[in-house]
Amino acid sequence: MGIHLTRIYTRQGDHGDTRLGDMTVVRKHHLRVCAFGEVDEVNAILGVVRLSGLPGGWDERLGRVQNDLFDVGADLCVPTDSGAGSGPSRLRVSADRIAWLEEWCDQVNGGLEPLTSFVLPGGTSAAVHLHVARTACRRAERAVVALIDGEGPDAVGGTVIAYLNRLSDLFFILARGANAAAGCPDVLWVPGGAGGGDRSET
Repeated sequence: MGIHLTRIYTRQGDHGDTRLGDMTVVRKHHLRVCAFGEVDEVNAILGVVRLSGLPGGWDERLGRVQNDLFDVGADLCVPTDSGAGSGPSRLRVSADRIAWLEEWCDQVNGGLEPLTSFVLPGGTSAAVHLHVARTACRRAERAVVALIDGEGPDAVGGTVIAYLNRLSDLFFILARGANAAAGCPDVLWVPGGAGGGDRSET
């Protein structure tokens, strides 16, 4: 797939319209635009994560995730019934990429202590940024589900939801792993225990 950009601004979107990958003109709040826009945000957050001081080897792997997310966006930006980009050359996230995420999940999670409570976003900078990535990824997943509910089960490639679902799981595990690597304990939820005071005295 060749990309050739000579100008970044075109003025074509100044009135709230944009083009999908098959050149269909839609409004910028179209479900499909929202879906790949959310994925783009996850990718941008990962750029911040990669500057946050990660355990060895994670930066390169997260770079691969960023590339995969561009593939997800490329899938989402072309309606499956448009005829554009169809055939073997159309970008799809393959099942082996999901398997790769699962392998990394298992590798990191295997070295962590079992959880005894829900985890609050906290600890190291890397962990907090990974939690931000996790919540953004869940939002992207919801946007894709909304697109499918609006346009039908064939609106996107069959692996997109599974990929985003597994990716958000990975971010949660990596957040815990980043804290563990820094010797920082998980910040655990204490139900009803915020501040340690008697909440009835208000």
